[in-house]
Amino acid sequence: MSLRLGTFNIENLMTRFDFSGWRNQLRQDRVLRLYDVQDKVVYQQLEQARLVAETDDTRQLSALAIAEADADILCLQEVDNMPALQAFEYGYLYRMIGNGYRQKYLVEGNDSRGIDVAVLMREETRTGERIEVVDVRSHAMLTYHDLGLFNDELALTNDPYDKIFKRDCLELELKIGGKPFSLYVVHFKSMGNAREGTDGRTGTMAIRAAEAKAVRHIIERQFGKGRTADKNFAICGDMNDYQEKVQVIGTRRLGYRFEPVREETSALDVFSHDGFAENPMERRDVMDRWTLYHARGPEEQHLCQLDYIWLSPALARRNAERVPEIIRGGQPYRTVFPPGQEVEHFPRIGWDRPKASDHCPVVMELDLE
Repeated sequence: MSLRLGTFNIENLMTRFDFSGWRNQLRQDRVLRLYDVQDKVVYQQLEQARLVAETDDTRQLSALAIAEADADILCLQEVDNMPALQAFEYGYLYRMIGNGYRQKYLVEGNDSRGIDVAVLMREETRTGERIEVVDVRSHAMLTYHDLGLFNDELALTNDPYDKIFKRDCLELELKIGGKPFSLYVVHFKSMGNAREGTDGRTGTMAIRAAEAKAVRHIIERQFGKGRTADKNFAICGDMNDYQEKVQVIGTRRLGYRFEPVREETSALDVFSHDGFAENPMERRDVMDRWTLYHARGPEEQHLCQLDYIWLSPALARRNAERVPEIIRGGQPYRTVFPPGQEVEHFPRIGWDRPKASDHCPVVMELDLE
């Protein structure tokens, strides 16, 4: 019994316009900065025209990336709302690719920008096993106080009754061909900007660690503490943290070298330190596990894995020979690929945009029994 499970941060699948750049240049698109626009109404008209034109290219490329992943169940991050998901699924995945997803699940979460996690599912797997939804639960309302997670590190920027998940942990209880399978979809707190001598990743790690602890608590509450190892579950999503990265050193003109670096601490250690869950991406070569290219000039460049399919020990053992696939054809040309990893880009990919997303989809074939 085979299931293709995928995750993809589709990057700002929106149905609304953001005009905040009129007042805040940091939120203004770079192309509009080239023009001296003095009238707010004119600015809004230009922004609408720019975004509509750009969005069609972007969503065609997003659909191509999803089509290549060919997942039976696809976890998504950065989805505006259900109408946005429905419009994209029908107008691009179905009309353009000819292969859509009839089952769609999204619950409004806590993100201040209104971006949510969602799940697209086929009615059957590619091998003909029925995909049934038994229950869907949101955990967006959980607070640090509820789970006893508040600590001194969190107290620097949070209150005890703040919500743990900056978006949500969407829990789906499923049956695949009659076999139980539990899915947890997340999008952890982003790595903020550096401040007060602390880099953005370190400064926000306590929040992501609390989110990871909360996910683990939810799973242990579902199955019983100490009784999770033999269950079929997966934790999917953009976790905005990494346990290792590939440092990119150099420039396009002078050439690059690549150095893998293991991080001393990560919020994701909550899952891995005692074998609670396994990251099967580690079955790939250390240079070839990345799902995102980060660059802020030549002095700050790296490749890292932000997108995960964490497997329960039982699923990891049962699929010990399986390796996750990473879909990189939707990356922009500016992304620096280590030698031997170059891909054929999708048609009309740009230097920085259009692109399928800043993230790469990850998909894995799983046997449930």
